[in-house]
Amino acid sequence: MEKTIIHDKLNRPLRDLRISVIDRCNFRCQYCMPADQFGSDFEFLPRSALLTYEEIERVARIFVHLGVEKIRLTGGEPLLRRDLPILVAKLSSLDGLRDIALTTNGVLLPKLASSLKDAGLKRVNVSIDSLNDELFGKINGRGVGTGPVLDGIAAAKAAGLGIKINMVVKKGLNDSEIIPMAQYCKENKLELRYIEFMDVGSTNGWKMDDVVSKKEIFQMLSEHFEMEPIDPAYYGEVAKHYRYKNTNVKVGFITSVSESFCSSCTRARLSANGQIYTCLFNGNGYDIRNMMRNGATDEQLVERIVSIWNNRRDRYSDERTAETNKHRKKIEMSYIGG
Repeated sequence: MEKTIIHDKLNRPLRDLRISVIDRCNFRCQYCMPADQFGSDFEFLPRSALLTYEEIERVARIFVHLGVEKIRLTGGEPLLRRDLPILVAKLSSLDGLRDIALTTNGVLLPKLASSLKDAGLKRVNVSIDSLNDELFGKINGRGVGTGPVLDGIAAAKAAGLGIKINMVVKKGLNDSEIIPMAQYCKENKLELRYIEFMDVGSTNGWKMDDVVSKKEIFQMLSEHFEMEPIDPAYYGEVAKHYRYKNTNVKVGFITSVSESFCSSCTRARLSANGQIYTCLFNGNGYDIRNMMRNGATDEQLVERIVSIWNNRRDRYSDERTAETNKHRKKIEMSYIGG
């Protein structure tokens, strides 16, 4: 199919697709799947509810036809999905797709990094919110120390994958780790992205008082490092980038709370059970799974996705207030990724 560029109500093109392949995770991070909400009796999606790899490939091909150039695989923890390299190989062969990446906690990378690279994966974002074993174990809700994640980072590096480190910062929890993480990443030539604690879903107890803003983090970093800004690499780039002076090592900030980037957001999201979401903070999904399973043609799927995107007007972070946060229907991050 020849590529067709579509735009939403605010004239934002469709460029990026995040695909959640599973809603399960082997961690219980406080800001995503807190253990008191996702306990041993929590009912995750049955296998039959998950999109098959063939269904994911079909939807992804249509999204690429409609302008998507980058795909990121998420979860839950995507590496828990069996035979994930098979899906990566299917997606990496899509004509017109420029980039395919994956967000992970890294624990399973020693087993899978090489096969993922061979299948066509370009990059991984590894989430690690502290280098202190005790604190990291508290944050991930499983008591797991940093060793397995650091081993995963090493495995990704050995496999030749690009690597970025994600650190969600929450005031009073791990803000003391901002400088140690920067030092570790600078020494190991790893790009670090600080992520403001976000009000995704309704289970993580989010409060504005818990947010450490990009401005505050940058101030802390400036007391230890000389940094210089970097211009955005492309329209819709989410992270605001800097680099340590006289190096090529970058630091990024995801500022969805303090400095909204809604005006240039080009992302659609596909949940593990086949719902399309037009915003991380919008809990109203559009079913695509049942359309496929009921025999919809590619033309019908194209028409549906075009309609969804053409009518998109989400700008939650621009409009965030205590009242909108209180009353808005939301979807948990474990269903649609970060």
